[in-house]
Amino acid sequence: MRGIAAPIVLAALGYFVDIYDLILFSIVRVKSLQSLGFSGDALLSNGVRLLNMQMAGMLLGGVLWGVLGDKKGRLSVLFGSIALYSAANIANGFCGSIGAYAAWRFLAGVGLAGELGAGITLVSEIMSKENRGYGTMIVAGVGIFGGVAAGVVGDTFDWRVAFWIGGGLGLFLLALRVGVYESGMFEQLKGSKVARGDFRTLLASPDRALRYLCGIMAGVPIWFVIGILVTYAPEFGRALGMPVLPNPARSVMLLYLGCALGDFVSGGLSQLLGSRRKVALGFIAAVSALVVLYLTARVASLSYHYALCLLLGLATGYWAIFVTMAAEQFGTNIRATVTTTTPNFVRGSLVPMSLAFQALKTKWGIIAAASTVGGAALAAAFLAVLCLRETYGRDLDYCEE
Repeated sequence: MRGIAAPIVLAALGYFVDIYDLILFSIVRVKSLQSLGFSGDALLSNGVRLLNMQMAGMLLGGVLWGVLGDKKGRLSVLFGSIALYSAANIANGFCGSIGAYAAWRFLAGVGLAGELGAGITLVSEIMSKENRGYGTMIVAGVGIFGGVAAGVVGDTFDWRVAFWIGGGLGLFLLALRVGVYESGMFEQLKGSKVARGDFRTLLASPDRALRYLCGIMAGVPIWFVIGILVTYAPEFGRALGMPVLPNPARSVMLLYLGCALGDFVSGGLSQLLGSRRKVALGFIAAVSALVVLYLTARVASLSYHYALCLLLGLATGYWAIFVTMAAEQFGTNIRATVTTTTPNFVRGSLVPMSLAFQALKTKWGIIAAASTVGGAALAAAFLAVLCLRETYGRDLDYCEE
């Protein structure tokens, strides 16, 4: 592969592997923990613990790879992150205790944290300002199908084999990336004395700090839906009195099928309408309506539940727009830092959301707890997008002072 196509395809495949691993745990949570000797309430409590370890790793990795991407280049992240992820996932397949499981989930999270941000940054910088939305749409849309693959693999194979398959995919992708070229904007910046990858640059101005915070808050509802509503679909089904509890693998697979379609729809709409903000606001409104339907669907059939999962995926498919907006908000010298940390802080937001959900669930029950946490996340996201600048068609060849 040569020219612009190679970075786009390889960034999309990197995100595919990223999503595969993130969703795989939701698929194999129950059977992997059962094989380690856990049952009953321990399946939920240990599941939350392992997911939080993975997300904590992504928080650390987001900062690590983001700074490295601005200091050493976008390609250094694309190689280093996938190598660490692959090793951690293969090791995860051999673990025999909850402690080892948690450790490898943490390291896999660190490794995965660099994939999306570095890929989106590279694609945004090598494409024209008029067309880069199509490039990021392809990266996000194709990558999201990793969740569908995780659903199929996790439901078909033993959980250990599923992790080994993920590690093997990472090693294969690592080999494919040899020969991909670096961003021209970054290459030009290397010869200057401008500070690169410095978090102080982000916090030096109130306006810049606010843009960064709003960029993060805009994506939080996506991980509320993924990490709480659909990951714990059986528990919600039980609380809502469903006669047959949903299969978590099928729920997640349909959610990510919807996400993939949503990324293409949202990305295409933003190009046609010439606006990222309008599309993001519309999708957040759709998520709000569907969350209400999900949490009030008492004694619902499996078909109704699965249809809601698909529609929730479609509505949360503004991920492509959200990450593109993050890349377009800041200059070349801190773009990789922002674009890599932002989605990982969004994923990391699942940690406080899960803790709040667990605490409120004990007092109020699972439905009221999810309604409170989800309502706060959606309100904050709507306000955040309203505060962000419109970035469609913006020239990215500049630096932050």
